Amino acid sequence: MLVAERAKRLKAEGRDIISFSIGVPNFLPGEHVYEAARTALVNDSGQYGSNRGSETLLDAFLSHIAAIGLDGYTRLNVATGIGAKHLLYTLAEVLLDEGDAIAFATPYWTSYVDIAEIANARIQLLPCPSSQNYKLLPEQLDAALRENPRVFLFNNPSNPTGMVYTKAEVEALAKVLVGYPDTWIITDDIYNRMVFDGIGYHNFVMSQPSLRERVIFVDSISKTYGMPGWRAGFMAGPQSVANAVAVMNSNHITSLPEVVTAAALAAMSGPQDVPRDRCREFEAKRDQVLAVMDSIPGLVCPRPQGAFYVFPDVSCAFGKIHGPTGLAIGTDVELCNALLEAKGVACVPGSAFGEPRALRVSYTCPTAQLAPGLERFREFFAELV
Repeated sequence: MLVAERAKRLKAEGRDIISFSIGVPNFLPGEHVYEAARTALVNDSGQYGSNRGSETLLDAFLSHIAAIGLDGYTRLNVATGIGAKHLLYTLAEVLLDEGDAIAFATPYWTSYVDIAEIANARIQLLPCPSSQNYKLLPEQLDAALRENPRVFLFNNPSNPTGMVYTKAEVEALAKVLVGYPDTWIITDDIYNRMVFDGIGYHNFVMSQPSLRERVIFVDSISKTYGMPGWRAGFMAGPQSVANAVAVMNSNHITSLPEVVTAAALAAMSGPQDVPRDRCREFEAKRDQVLAVMDSIPGLVCPRPQGAFYVFPDVSCAFGKIHGPTGLAIGTDVELCNALLEAKGVACVPGSAFGEPRALRVSYTCPTAQLAPGLERFREFFAELV
């Protein structure tokens, strides 16, 4: 995230910078979460916790996922981690041997490549360009699974694109997955409660229950509750996998801290007005961003229906020059650098996510900054020659 770091330096130097770069929700959880954390500190036992997670926290997570249609799991099917990213890494260690293949769609979240490389796995990329709305097609998945990857990693809603798979699209992919029983399936779905337009969240096991023995669902409190710094993640899946994650935890982290456990428990089991209100706010911001994207000639921006990102294809700008500054634009990185230099707007180049024709806009900035930032973005493209 070099552009984000440069934006921070420029801001520290006094430049007027509006950041559309970092994917943090930029809101805080309800007061009941902090009250639970304070109480936990006062009553601190000073003891080790459970490698799997406290029973009360596991029960809260089970209720949490049952509310979105993932029911039928027990404490033996779930485990906690220091955030979803930690669990994704742990699952890679559990499921992948050196030389095994892991398949996932492009654009992808940046950590996927890092985790696969650390695990010495082969990476099988499945290109999903803007022309297919950044979504994986059943025939693509079928062709990929014929190569026998050990793991298929699926992200819905998507970071960086914000795209959400419909019920029919999930069902079509699930039908393909049924035919390849030797492939594990990880669904990295931490934005599952940030879904817009009434489209709903859908998982493979909802349409193909037989996949329950191979699907591992990963979730987190980071995005839904505005708690990325608290570091609490969760997984639900086959008992054998949950057991293995607990064993790995015993040697990596031992357990979640008591204060984090208390805060996560309060977030999931307490009032849900904050995440509901923020989801509505993000949906309105999404519409505001799309209105500007759609007004820029040549720019292609599939309509996202979740998370808090848009991912426009900006290749229409390649080969052009920004008139007022004379900066040439040949790549997504050069475009983002020129945008930052000329207009003080920070975005993330799409090449960070495996799609060099695009860039990511995160619209979690303060509401008062969104319209001015978007206007600067529009002006920049209007000034290209």
